[in-house]
Amino acid sequence: MASIDIRVQAEDFDIGVETKKVRAIDGDAGAIVTFSGICRDEGGRLGALELEHYPGMAEIEIGRIAADAAVRWPLSAITIIHRYGRMMPGDNIVLVVTASAHRQAAFEAASFLMDFMKTRAPFWKKEVLSDKSQPSRWVSARHEDDHAERRWRR
Repeated sequence: MASIDIRVQAEDFDIGVETKKVRAIDGDAGAIVTFSGICRDEGGRLGALELEHYPGMAEIEIGRIAADAAVRWPLSAITIIHRYGRMMPGDNIVLVVTASAHRQAAFEAASFLMDFMKTRAPFWKKEVLSDKSQPSRWVSARHEDDHAERRWRR
């Protein structure tokens, strides 16, 4: 069974450090896949992104998703870090690291984890625009995210 590390935190993370931790878990892993989600500036339109979450429930739901991935693919390790709070353009938001003996399992599991976190993990985003005369707005769920999740149900 895969080693699973789930963290929901305000603090930034270091992708290199987190990848080394996963390598230390399984020195025989043939593939380590990392995905990092970064706050975009939306062409200069976005001043900041405020992420809120349901404390406790976010970790539980991400843990469920990770456990599902560990059953579907032969993974040795999964690390998921999701930040909350105020993010500036260029800041790290989320990190997914998967390790497996073979690349396909690591790639598919990382994609699965992100697709399900986008639709299932209780996080909410508010855009704070650069143009201060415009009000901040909550970001709605996207149909594309629902479609991406559904492909894993087939």
